[in-house]
Amino acid sequence: MTNKEVERRRRIRLSVAAYAYEVHDDSVMSDGEFDKECLLVDISQTTGNRKLDNFFKNYFDPSTGSWIHKHPEKNKLEQIYQRVYKHAGFH
Repeated sequence: MTNKEVERRRRIRLSVAAYAYEVHDDSVMSDGEFDKECLLVDISQTTGNRKLDNFFKNYFDPSTGSWIHKHPEKNKLEQIYQRVYKHAGFH
């Protein structure tokens, strides 16, 4: 897996986790795992999605999940949350 792919996956996982917690009051990963992964985010790494790369550069803050409220694709995060965590029985 390339650095670009690793970073893209990390950002998606963190975005869905922050969204689930902030919007649905649902912890889909532990606080420790979330904090650890947040510290690994490399905003200088492009992912092939200019809009989301800019979003992470401008709004991502590894010390909180509240940045998710400004995410430009919350509808997609909701779809992933519903498909992966609610309908697939992860809870």
